[in-house]
Amino acid sequence: MMNILLINGPNLNLLGTREPEIYGNKTLSDIEQDLTKAAENKKIILECFQSNHEGEIVDKIHDSVNNIQGILINAGAFTHTSISIRDALIGSKIPFVELHISNIFSREEFRKESFLTDKAIGIISGFGISSYSLALEGIIGYLSTEN
Repeated sequence: MMNILLINGPNLNLLGTREPEIYGNKTLSDIEQDLTKAAENKKIILECFQSNHEGEIVDKIHDSVNNIQGILINAGAFTHTSISIRDALIGSKIPFVELHISNIFSREEFRKESFLTDKAIGIISGFGISSYSLALEGIIGYLSTEN
């Protein structure tokens, strides 16, 4: 059985109310429920984790080393600031897909820099909430060809 971890970073717990013109109206709980169902349909276990704290995300990545085959990560603002999350992902050697609801490359200048992109197996950005399901399909495809 394939185990995939979904990590959501800071402020993503505010989805549904935070800037709906950018992020839509679905809550993080809605997204997690939909993605968990999609994973179950493919006989995959999806674990969902959200934190506004950088160190908790690093700890979660470390704790996943022996039981998670792939990571989906929407690191939120940490995408543009966190070398420690980057290092945890690299150190874990767990393949990961970086995902974003908005197109970070068409927004403010500071959002165009990602500390994760060059180490990710892929990046999904700008497809709204569909970015999550696209990232899930991407990691499943990648892991299926790896084994």
